Amino acid sequence: MADEVVLEHPNRDKSSSKATRSIVVLLLLVSAFLLALVAAGGWDFLQGAKGPHIAYILIYLVFAYFVVRWNRGVLPVIAAFAIILAIFAAISGLAWFDRDKVGFDQPPIDSGVLGLICWLIVPVQVLLIAFCAQGFAQAWHVEVERHRPTGQAVPAAG
Repeated sequence: MADEVVLEHPNRDKSSSKATRSIVVLLLLVSAFLLALVAAGGWDFLQGAKGPHIAYILIYLVFAYFVVRWNRGVLPVIAAFAIILAIFAAISGLAWFDRDKVGFDQPPIDSGVLGLICWLIVPVQVLLIAFCAQGFAQAWHVEVERHRPTGQAVPAAG
């Protein structure tokens, strides 16, 4: 009777790996939500940044999908995107605060609130970078081959 090879990922079963993955997904979704708030509240005032803004929201949602599927390779890319977004959010916050004066047209969400939301994006990105680095170090990709006799039931994945 031949043995069947089963691949296991022992590092994915650790509670620290599961927690890190959940936090990275949560931070990606929070980032996408904050970006959507800025887009909804200041759409007419984004001046040429509408395309990249929407692209960032969609890319972060795609990243969240890959992290849910335990794709470790996307974590450094997420960290790179987070660095860029943190820089743009910090600068954008200042620009929104500059618009919060008499004589400027106000977007549907007050400019001061949009500036605050942009500045909230910055610490979320810093946390995202830190947890991506932690997740990358946890070696989610490690595979171990286990041999089991043919016909034996495969244990349920959890």
